[in-house]
This record gives sequence, structure tokens and C-alpha cells, in this order.
Amino acid sequence: MTNITSCEVDTALELITGKWKHSILLVLINGDTLRFSELKRALPKISQKILTAQLRDLEEQDIVIRTVYPEVPPRVDYRLSEYGKTLIPILEAMNEWGMRHAERMRSN
Repeated sequence: MTNITSCEVDTALELITGKWKHSILLVLINGDTLRFSELKRALPKISQKILTAQLRDLEEQDIVIRTVYPEVPPRVDYRLSEYGKTLIPILEAMNEWGMRHAERMRSN
């Protein structure tokens, strides 16, 4: 029997659910450091306002690191934190399960 509780699962899901957080994480998963404009280009359907809000939330959770460079015009980039990288196996497992589930649904 596993020691999984609803409270902890809810906590984990709150972090990565929503329309855009997982998409942002998937863009950053390769270890790239990306500027805001590069993230926006990678996610063309997200609005600038929502991307900003989602990045701030991920930063507050110590999942994403935001670096501001003292330049004119200002330059800001984003990357996964070491803590954020701990989500990679979870996202990979979810991807694997999703592929198996989609195949199962096609074969039914």
C-alpha cells in the first residue's frame, strides 16, 4: 500500500496545472536559459500578461530563476532552478503515461 495522500497530490498538481505552467516548464526543461521574448515566441497563444503572471508564480515557488541584467534596455531571462529540475522526472512520467493512455484509447 502506498503512502499517497490527497493533500500532497493537490499541492503538487497546483504547481503544474493550469493552462500554461506545464507548457512553460516543458519549454525550459532542456536546460536552456531563455529571454521573455523567446518564451513568448515558443508559446505564441499565451498573452504577455498571463506569461508574466505564470512566470512570477513559478519564481515564487522557486521553480524558475529570473535574472535581471542592469542594461538599457533591461534584459531578463529565465531558467529552471535546481529545485525546478526535480520536476523533470515527474513530467517525463506524465508524458509516458499520456502516450500509453492515448495508444490504449486508439486501440479500443
